[in-house]
Amino acid sequence: MAARIALLKYLKVEVRPVQLRNPRLIGGSVSQLFKRHFSEEVRGSFLDKDEVRDRVINVVKNFQKVDPCKVVPDAHFQNDLGLDSLDTVEVVMALEEEFRFEIPDNEADKINSINLAVDFIASHPQAK
Repeated sequence: MAARIALLKYLKVEVRPVQLRNPRLIGGSVSQLFKRHFSEEVRGSFLDKDEVRDRVINVVKNFQKVDPCKVVPDAHFQNDLGLDSLDTVEVVMALEEEFRFEIPDNEADKINSINLAVDFIASHPQAK
């Protein structure tokens, strides 16, 4: 305890006041104090959903066991496109190559339609 008191006595920490955009806190927004500020790099790292949809549809159309005429944004891999579970795994692997990131197995098992693939990839920050 004595060591702690001695340490705290000589420890100096620089403290700066918070600059509020609205100096009048009463009647102003208290949430400004707690607002998260993300860097531009993080904010801009997600892909546009329309771009993702176009690229996913292109990957699925180029898959050799799929009839390109049947590929629509709400197509289900097994019900609409006639793919079996192994084919679905291959499509997901092709999507990993296209977007240059690894989809975890537990998430890959859930991707069984174009819409689900688009939603997952568009919400993933590592997709390129």
